[in-house]
Order: sequence, then C-alpha cells, then structure tokens
Amino acid sequence: METLISSLSTQHAYPIVHASDIAAVRRAGQKLAFELGFNETRAGSLALIVTEAGTNLLKHAGEGMLYLNVAQSEGVPGVDVLAVDCGPGIADVDACLRDGMSTAGTSGTGLGALRRLADEFDVWSAPAKGALFFMRLWRDEAGPGLCMVDVGALTVPLAGEDACGDGWGVACDPSGATLLAVDGLGHGPQAAIAAQAALAQLQRLPSSEPGPLVDAAHEALRGTRGAALAAARIDFDNDVVRFAGIGNIGAWVIDGETRRALISHNGIVGHNMRKVQEFSLPCPPDALCILHSDGIQTQWDLSRYPGLLARSPALVAAMLMRDFIRRRDDAMVLVVRRKPGRA
Repeated sequence: METLISSLSTQHAYPIVHASDIAAVRRAGQKLAFELGFNETRAGSLALIVTEAGTNLLKHAGEGMLYLNVAQSEGVPGVDVLAVDCGPGIADVDACLRDGMSTAGTSGTGLGALRRLADEFDVWSAPAKGALFFMRLWRDEAGPGLCMVDVGALTVPLAGEDACGDGWGVACDPSGATLLAVDGLGHGPQAAIAAQAALAQLQRLPSSEPGPLVDAAHEALRGTRGAALAAARIDFDNDVVRFAGIGNIGAWVIDGETRRALISHNGIVGHNMRKVQEFSLPCPPDALCILHSDGIQTQWDLSRYPGLLARSPALVAAMLMRDFIRRRDDAMVLVVRRKPGRA
C-alpha cells in the first residue's frame, strides 16, 4: 500500500506575538483534529500540545511561529505541530526537558509535557540560534505503520496571498519513495492551479520514475501558466536517488558531511520543456534529500547548526524556512530522510 502525503493537505502558519494568538491556533487545531476523525481524548492532547508550545514561545523568545500540518502514513492521518523561534536558544536541551527545570520562573513542566503528549517529538536549539520543536500526534493512539522515509516540509505563500503556488508531494511504497517539488510560475491562485495539476500526476503515478513523472506533468500543465518542477525516486534496493528537474528547483543529497547537488535543466514545464534527463546519486540509509523552490536562498549550510543534521527532517525544513526564506515569492522546502533498515 502506498503512502501519499503532499501540500494539498492542510498547512497553516500562525505568528505568535500575544496569548490570544495561542487561543486562535488551539481552536484551529481542534477543528482540524475533528475533521480528521480524532476522538475527544486525542483532540484534547493536541490542544494541550498547541497551548504548551505557544506558551513556551512567548515565555522564552517573546514571539515565534506555530505551524499546523496534516501528516499521513498508510491511510492514517495525524497532525504535526512545529514551534519555531529566533530567541536566545537553549544551552542544555536535555535538562530543560526534565520536569521541574525552568529558566523563566515557571513550574518547568511545559517542555516535558510536550514530549509526553506527542507520539513523535524532536527538538533542536543552540545558544543565540533560537529553538525548533516538532510534535506529531496520530489520530489512532497506537499510531500507524511507517514507511521507510521521514518527511518534513513547509510551504509559505507570498505575503498578502492566501494561495501558495509552490507545492510538494511524497509517495512511499515498499521499493522506494517518489518525491515531487513544484513552483507554479509567479504566485497567487493561478500559480497554485499549476502546482495542483502537477501534484495530481504524483497521485496518479505514485511509483513513477522521475522522467516519466516530469513528462506526465508537462502534459497536465499545458493549460496552465506552467511551473518549475523536479522529481526524484529513492531506490531502497540500490541505495540511489534518481532525479530529473526543469527550472529553478534546488535539490541536494546530504550524506554525512558530503553535500551533492542535483542538476535541473532550463525550461518551463507545461510550455517550453526540452528532453528530460535523469541523473543519479548515492542515497544510503540516513541520507537527506532536500528540494526547495527559489523562494528559499541556496547559500545555506547545515554545519552552521551543530547537531541539526541528525534531527527530524521537519526541524531541518523549519530552519531553512526560518533563516533562508526570500519573502518576495512563495516558498517551499521538502526534506526527506531514508530510514535505516527495510520494512
């Protein structure tokens, strides 16, 4: 059975600058939980996660961002909560996760509560570099079976726009995972239509190799304004990633300290696209594949964030969005890690 998750699912970003902002996100989280079929107990846990995460942002950083995203694995939905700030950071993360430890004169139970309430939890912080928290809560208490990749992704529309013309998708099956990143030309509703048309091809061809998927998207986007687009297929058996890209989509494979770029050709998918060419690179277990639109700067370096490379892909995506967003266009970042072992 394939697992398919994409930016077509709900994704919301909420600035947190006042206690009333936390209440608004909590209400949005409750609404999303019930739409996904959460029972009252699980929905209540999500409300507590949002409250603790937002309160922590205000107490320790003064302000920050909360993201609510829909997760999916083997047909079971969940909700991801990301808390992102640019505050003073945490010198000793492990100590702060122990109940009773506080640097703000409180009872010191907030961070420990986040870890207990979430089915999946991760954190990264460093002095003067802010803090990133990731919490995932599945609809079913036991949690679903997981495919062989971990996924973290964010999209942010241009300021003043509701629709985002950048999109991403990941489809996972027993033999591999197919990744799609798309940047609809321009921004706004027409760019979003192009992105949605491309993601529909991933839904139709979830196990496709990159070349045929780009070709299918090219045909599907002929009636739209077109897009930059990249597709990748992580081959679990052969420990490689095959890639094909058209236009300005940044793509890298990071294995340990080695960072290798994947090359796209010029063109616009749906309009003037030349012959698609596939490239391949080694992609062993624990390697990261990172794809992002040109709404993210390319001069990022994970070595500037000690320990982040080993954290959840959601935290890597949050850092790239926090520190390298250009803010003059839509922005998208997709981070996928191969898990060790096989299902």
